[in-house]
Amino acid sequence: MRIMGLDFGSKTVGVAISDPLLITAQGVEIIRRDSENKIRKTLARIETLIAENEVEQIVLGYPKNMNNTVGERAEKTEAFKEHLERRTGLPVVLWDERLTTVAANKAMIESGIRRENRGKYVDEIAAVLILQGYLDARSMQGGTGGEGL
Repeated sequence: MRIMGLDFGSKTVGVAISDPLLITAQGVEIIRRDSENKIRKTLARIETLIAENEVEQIVLGYPKNMNNTVGERAEKTEAFKEHLERRTGLPVVLWDERLTTVAANKAMIESGIRRENRGKYVDEIAAVLILQGYLDARSMQGGTGGEGL
């Protein structure tokens, strides 16, 4: 069993996948689309990655506002969650992703990645941080997971 982590953005989706033991998250790719509303190809690519990696669950970053309210981006993420569940038939857990992009940028700065190159990687690294946070919480709860909100 593997779990997929997704960082859903307006024009990109960062993808990470766990190892079979559900201990670590690894970045896979960034799916790019021409328009925010065009998600059919994005969903098809996610389905392919699910099949190739024997994924049984998806963790989707949930971009709540810093004051814990749900804004427009979170509402779009909820709609994407429904698309994912219908299309893949897999359970999708929303996972609080506040500050993951900030953490991803900080990690790239500390790694010496040049500013002009950071945009190429930030969504994939954010997906890794989302999934790793979920995996860590899951292992602390005895492997049950939970909703994470």
